[in-house]
Amino acid sequence: MKKAVVLLSGGLDSATSAAQAIADGYEVIALSFRYGQKHSRELEAAKNIAEHFGITAHF
Repeated sequence: MKKAVVLLSGGLDSATSAAQAIADGYEVIALSFRYGQKHSRELEAAKNIAEHFGITAHF
């Protein structure tokens, strides 16, 4: 299976990119970054999106 790396920030654009990659037949590897943001909402959202789409490789 083809693989795609998606930078999953927890926002609408990255969620849409992950969904499109899956729809196009890719196995998605998701990457999220802790860059010193003041809250953890973005990373929590990224985790929830990965779980929703069944993305098991989320780093």
